[in-house]
Amino acid sequence: MKRITRVALITSGGDCQGLNAAIRGVGKALLNRIDDIEIFGMQDGYRGLIDRDYKFMESRDFSGIITHGGTILGTSRQNYIPGKDIVDDNGESLIPAMMDTYNRLNLDCLVIMGGNGTQKSAKLLMDAGMNVVTLPKTIDNDIWGTDVTFGFQSAVDIATNVIDYIHSTASSHGRTFLVELMGRDAGWLTLYAGVGSGADVILLPEIPYDIDKIVEYLEERRESGRKFSILAVSEGARSKNDGVFDEEAARKKKESSKYPTISYELADIIEKKTGQETRVTIPGHYQRGGPPCPYDRVLATHFGAAAADLIVKKDYGKMVAMQNGNIVPIPLAEAAEKTKFLPTDHPLIQVGRDIGISFGD
Repeated sequence: MKRITRVALITSGGDCQGLNAAIRGVGKALLNRIDDIEIFGMQDGYRGLIDRDYKFMESRDFSGIITHGGTILGTSRQNYIPGKDIVDDNGESLIPAMMDTYNRLNLDCLVIMGGNGTQKSAKLLMDAGMNVVTLPKTIDNDIWGTDVTFGFQSAVDIATNVIDYIHSTASSHGRTFLVELMGRDAGWLTLYAGVGSGADVILLPEIPYDIDKIVEYLEERRESGRKFSILAVSEGARSKNDGVFDEEAARKKKESSKYPTISYELADIIEKKTGQETRVTIPGHYQRGGPPCPYDRVLATHFGAAAADLIVKKDYGKMVAMQNGNIVPIPLAEAAEKTKFLPTDHPLIQVGRDIGISFGD
């Protein structure tokens, strides 16, 4: 009797556009390529694996979802000790419970779709003895080893659209506007949306800003007859006076600040120094919502089919990536090892400088 292949799908961490397209890509490819296949969908990320909360997925579950935002499986975050363990609120390891579900279902592989942190936690499951294939999803585009993640282009489209709309009100009132964008400690989203929308100033985590230079630049714009200015500000932007923070130090600085976000702090300083009315817009999770753009639908489908191919070949312990326009598998250990920050010599930064955009330095 031919053995049944059993695969579980998991969407972990923050949601983003393209997750359902990726679920569809994996599921349809597995059903088409393997005759004896059972696919399980773990509910709410790793929680489903921990609590044995899952659904058996049929062909119809993968139909009509390519245009849907979010994830039909639900998602959640788990406490994670980098490089060591996935734990509950009491610090107890959750990996044994996850392994128990894996063994009870007699799974051949987990397909885990997630961002930078998920790649790292997925490696822990791999190290514990589970077969794992991962897909890179995040609007931050900060996963090592892949040129692009699905969700990124959709977020760029939304963030660009927000700044496009801010132009008219900024122009009408002669105001300075700061639009704060997501991306954590990587500036990919802010750079692409800033250049694409015609922002005047782009502030990135990788290029510490000098507030005096920003003010000087804004004053020069006003003196030249341009009555308004728009700053695209990454949520992780930092002053040159902040020095180099690790994650814990950055968190403590943020908690001690009287301002809710970096943009409100900058707006207060800019308004006092320039005398120009200054406003803040934060689209927030709006950037992660809604249907995926066509590019992300195609990319996520391609990634999903590639994950199915790795399962057919029993080539586990890999993350599906895009490199130089080609879809390739790379070792999960490599993807989980680093974070892909924006290089300060990135060609698009030089393009921005060439056309007169200030990066605050």
